[in-house]
Amino acid sequence: MDDARDGASATLMPATPPRFSIAQVPDAGRAHVEGAELHHMRTVLRLAVDARVSLLDPAGVEHRGAIERYERERAVIRVESSSAPSVRGRIILAAAIVKGPRMDFIVEKAAELGASELWPLVSARGLVRAPGAERVARWHRLAISAAKQSRSAFTMEVRPPMSVDDLIRGVPPGTLAVICAQAGEPLGEVIRRAHPRAILIAVGPEGDFDDDERANAANAGFVAAGLGPNRLRSETAALAAVAIAQGLLHDGQGSGEDGEEK
Repeated sequence: MDDARDGASATLMPATPPRFSIAQVPDAGRAHVEGAELHHMRTVLRLAVDARVSLLDPAGVEHRGAIERYERERAVIRVESSSAPSVRGRIILAAAIVKGPRMDFIVEKAAELGASELWPLVSARGLVRAPGAERVARWHRLAISAAKQSRSAFTMEVRPPMSVDDLIRGVPPGTLAVICAQAGEPLGEVIRRAHPRAILIAVGPEGDFDDDERANAANAGFVAAGLGPNRLRSETAALAAVAIAQGLLHDGQGSGEDGEEK
């Protein structure tokens, strides 16, 4: 049953309209907000019909418009303008799965820092072998929430868990592949020298990658890169690496303005 006013009025609206993720691109000038996003819009924020909202679709396109009406299981949004995301460097974080909330922390903060994708790794020395479907679904939800909170133009993609061998075989063409190592050349120097448009950064578990994993990565062309003199926990290393890469790619020290290597 339709209820055009099933969303109590919020009298004070923020200067920047609240953002919601949508599962499909708008069709004929209309978009639909469903599931947990609908609950947040209607029940938590209590947005009224005609309230201004921002929507982020799976391709990273932002749509702005207003709530047209509420239906039982969705809100219908009248889309008034759309803007494609700006071109940016692609950062893939391949992080060994760690126990408990520390992995949630990696997912959330990597998304906030601007990682494009997260590849959860099942490694030889890792303590987590099979995270389970519900945990992976939680990572997806955290990535969506982090994109909204940080006003990112993209939602970080979370891949299904994979082995280190799958990681090595799956490096996209034209991507600088890096494996974090205590004695490696500083990551910032590696990036400045290579000028990549895309980078994949592999970070091991607390016990680090084993010798076979490191050897296989080196044989596949991975570059060993360090994150400073201190010994870091897995989640600290993962986020430090993303921050370094994002800073350099954002400032243009990773790739040239013309997209060609310097």
